[in-house]
Amino acid sequence: MNPPRRADADDASPGTDPERIAASLDAAAGDPGIPAETRRLLTRAADALRHSCVDAERARLRYAALFDAVPDPVSILDERGIVLDLNRAGERAYRRPREEIVGQPIEVLNPDLPTDHMQPVLETLHRGGTYVIEVYNMRADGTRFPVEVHSAGFSLDGRPCVVAVARDLSARREAEARYGQLLEVIDKGVLVQDAAGRPLQANAAAMRILGINADHSLGEHLVPEDWTLLDESGRRIPPDASPFAQTLRSGRPTGTRVLGFYHKPERRLRWMSYATVPVFAPGAQQPHQVISFFNDITSLKRDHALFARAQALARIGGWEWEVGRDALYLTAEGARILDHLPLPVNMAGMLESLREDDAHRLEQALHSAVDRGQPLDLELRGRRDDGRALWVRIIGEREHDESGAINITGTLQDISERKQSEETLRVQARTDPLTGLLNRDAILAELDGRLCDPTQSRLAVLYIDLDRFKTVNDVLGHAAGDQLLHFAARRIADAVGTEGLIARVGGDEFLVVCGIRDDAGTPERLAERILSALAENFRFDGEEFDISASIGIARAPQDGDRPQTLIQNADAAMYDSKRRLRNNWQAYTAELGQLREDRLRMETQLRRAVENEEFRLVYQPQVDLHHGRIVAAEALIRWRSQQGEMRPDHFIAHAENTGDIVRIGRWVLQQACAQVAAWRAAGHGIVRVAVNVSYRQFIGDDLADAVRAMLAEHALPGSALELEFTERALIEDAPDTLRTFAGLRDLGVMLSIDDFGEGYSALNYLRRLPIHGLKLSQLFVAGVPDNHSDVAVCQAIAGIARSLGLGLVAEGVESEAQRRFLLELGVPVGQGFLFAPGLSADDLARRLTMEQALQARVGKR
Repeated sequence: MNPPRRADADDASPGTDPERIAASLDAAAGDPGIPAETRRLLTRAADALRHSCVDAERARLRYAALFDAVPDPVSILDERGIVLDLNRAGERAYRRPREEIVGQPIEVLNPDLPTDHMQPVLETLHRGGTYVIEVYNMRADGTRFPVEVHSAGFSLDGRPCVVAVARDLSARREAEARYGQLLEVIDKGVLVQDAAGRPLQANAAAMRILGINADHSLGEHLVPEDWTLLDESGRRIPPDASPFAQTLRSGRPTGTRVLGFYHKPERRLRWMSYATVPVFAPGAQQPHQVISFFNDITSLKRDHALFARAQALARIGGWEWEVGRDALYLTAEGARILDHLPLPVNMAGMLESLREDDAHRLEQALHSAVDRGQPLDLELRGRRDDGRALWVRIIGEREHDESGAINITGTLQDISERKQSEETLRVQARTDPLTGLLNRDAILAELDGRLCDPTQSRLAVLYIDLDRFKTVNDVLGHAAGDQLLHFAARRIADAVGTEGLIARVGGDEFLVVCGIRDDAGTPERLAERILSALAENFRFDGEEFDISASIGIARAPQDGDRPQTLIQNADAAMYDSKRRLRNNWQAYTAELGQLREDRLRMETQLRRAVENEEFRLVYQPQVDLHHGRIVAAEALIRWRSQQGEMRPDHFIAHAENTGDIVRIGRWVLQQACAQVAAWRAAGHGIVRVAVNVSYRQFIGDDLADAVRAMLAEHALPGSALELEFTERALIEDAPDTLRTFAGLRDLGVMLSIDDFGEGYSALNYLRRLPIHGLKLSQLFVAGVPDNHSDVAVCQAIAGIARSLGLGLVAEGVESEAQRRFLLELGVPVGQGFLFAPGLSADDLARRLTMEQALQARVGKR
């Protein structure tokens, strides 16, 4: 691209060509007849002329690059409007080569310009301003497109010229068109107002929401005096506190608010979700317009208010009566209760659904509510469409706000079946809903009545507890457990027949009360029949389950003459039956009473054992079966009670039953962590200690958080602790249990299943839980290598551990033959009397010291 050239540029004489002048200067500088000093001056002049030409060419090239870099069309015009130059963007925009435009009047690009179009441009430029105009320019194919032209003046070779930049407005116009279309199709109301509050523009949604029809103009409908503005709670908002006024004052948008707009001529209240945005003119500091966005949420507001009031009053169906418009609104539940077609849309329709005298009572109560603000609470009779009688309780009260509208809002409650419901409740209060048998309260009342009647006081109580029910319930779920209880109840009822009363008194516990006046052997005979009835397996989903029962028998008056005493003694006998054999019955004896007292005494002492410092821990080493080195230790609890040393198997079960195991287990964890820290301080390093954890600690304690706190307290890594769980933990498939396992593993704590194989070995759960190892129960280790069954079980468990990549520890290793067998089986670690019993912390520390010394001597060799 070449810069604009003056009209006489082509007429310049050859003598003025810079290169020729430089050549002439060179020739003169070579003339020996000219003095030397003059020749040197001529040479410098020629060099300067050439440098000046180079600089001029560079300037021309920079101009050309800048001229063509402008993205918008740029034209250079003289004062007559003749195009002197055009950049490449102009060629692309007008779709013409530069040669077709340069030298032509500007009308070639815009034929619609008036003859004197340059006059206002030149006047503006002479005043030092920039002339801006929006016109339509024309492409080579005759199509037009909108442009915004900015013109400025400048001087070229001493004569005034005009540079005109044309900005293509096609995209903006298209966006404006899309904006207008979008404004009309969106469902949100949009209203534009000037600074005086006069409406300038509203979309179709705004006209619909505001209720403006074709017969009314926007300005006529939005007269400020016709409207009352309310906040969400119904209080009047003054005009200077409205969102419009706030935005105009602050120049900032308002957040979305819920506002009420009461139109006085219509006597209608509309609730809006409302927000405002300011609009500024170019360079202005204050907005000159405000745009409001709003949605009609009247129905939502009404539903919300009715729902909240229904909750506060009766939690039943709701209604609202707009008195000024006589408009009745019913919630879906309210319409269902009235069951009247057509659905009432005014108060006359509701009155019509009631009996005449009751309709009159409601009408009087409504007048009192409207005139005096008196709440109403009536029980009224009506009729449904099918002719059935209807009793309905209607509660209501007047809404209080400053809108001028009067609304009565309330609830509807169907009370037609109240009498029948009361009777049903009385029956339900005596009946177990799952089995249909009597419940605990009902059987206690019956038992008390018979014991007070001399003719019926000779009786017996059978306390029945299903064996292994919890296992089925845990494995198959509560639905299957409920079904099992239902079937078991039917079998017990068939076995007892008319010879006794039957009740369900607990989860899987039943009570039978039978008379023994005529036959002293009735209780035992009923117990045998019940056991026989339960002997046949129960079937669920193609699987069979063997569910037996343990039964305790107590007689009146010798075993007690009060209901609670008899039941407690029968329970003690049942407990003894379960402990002895299961699937059997046991009559109450004085000795059982003593055992129960001992159990209660033990439970009492257990609760105080931690505070009395009666517990202590011993540590049984876990040994590398190949090399004999101690690799870990298991913490075992011992209790020196008031009656002397108590074996763990005697008191742990009681602690499990009472829930004290949670508190005791926390103490064991704390003591074990403290001992590991002490060993570490004594130079023995980190000794991993295994601690047994009850399944109850999952449901009664935040186990992962507790372990995290203990490890932090003693500055121990998670690898210093191993937690051993019974298989019951495998079937506690609650999300909290799984999260606890994951949380413990994240701490680095080792997790293993204790006595694996003794309980219900749920391999599916084992596969999904994040555990590290299994402990082979001494129950199976005791029989190896001679007992083939125990050998097979050990081999199976070892195979499971290998397949799942789990570690394996054998308990109860007491002979060298067992150790060799376990090594051949691939079991790496064992514990038992072959190596050491439970040792005190000091004894174990001495063993560790000896091992460390021995390893040091071996290392020196």
